[in-house]
Amino acid sequence: MMSIPIADPRDTEGFSARQIDERVGPLHVRLAETEAEIDAALALRYRVFYEEMAARPSEEVARLKRDFDDFDAHCDHLIVLDDDLGTGPASVVGTYRMLRRAGAARVGGFYSAAEYDIGRLVAEPGEILEMGRSCVDSAHRTRRAMQVLWRGVSAYVLSNDIAFLFGCASLHGTDPEAVALPLAYLHHNHLAPERYRPVAVSDRYVGMDLMPADRIDPRAALRDLPPMIKGYLRLGGSVGDGAVIDHAFNTVDVCVIVDVAVVSDRYYKHYTRELDLPDKRTARASGC
Repeated sequence: MMSIPIADPRDTEGFSARQIDERVGPLHVRLAETEAEIDAALALRYRVFYEEMAARPSEEVARLKRDFDDFDAHCDHLIVLDDDLGTGPASVVGTYRMLRRAGAARVGGFYSAAEYDIGRLVAEPGEILEMGRSCVDSAHRTRRAMQVLWRGVSAYVLSNDIAFLFGCASLHGTDPEAVALPLAYLHHNHLAPERYRPVAVSDRYVGMDLMPADRIDPRAALRDLPPMIKGYLRLGGSVGDGAVIDHAFNTVDVCVIVDVAVVSDRYYKHYTRELDLPDKRTARASGC
């Protein structure tokens, strides 16, 4: 078992990991509370990214059969557990890692900065949250699993008063032409406001404007988008300028951003119903 320490509790004043404990049937989501649970999340990531999606591991990653990097020790790890599989690490069937300003300061920056210039976003006031390494076990990729995962994300965002959440989201494969339709759809319909828009770093920049807007079939484009990206879009999310090819992970990446202050009431209430947390969007939007 790998030993990845739990993120520094000083990052979350007055916050309990069990404030995030959302349930949908036998599935529930919360933050990992032990190194064994984090290890189970890293093992799940390895199975999905390397064994299933053909990412290329380093020698150490292949030897340990764990997906990990220097950022993991400074993140909170959101995990989905299936009660039908028992308790503890063996029941971990989904994960998402969460990195906020304090953790990024300790590790030397955000993961996304290797692919995108996020300077304008980082300069925005308030707390920001980088989300990444999301995956769900192949036997649990259902609407129910996505629902419980997003409820966990919502609880985390609200509990930590996040102003923006962002991260690199992936389309499978490394040929931009093969995903030209969804990339062009995102470029023409969901480009982030220039004020905080990330831009792919110059030596990795791949233009997303691969089709004219009048040739895009929105339904077909949405059908080709991964569920996680569609989840961001439902919340009112937008994307950065340019895509990036990640050969190590066998993906074409886009940078997705959600301004929590403008999340629609419909989806805000959908993902946060029954959460005993205040709606802080109005105060933030008015500059308080």
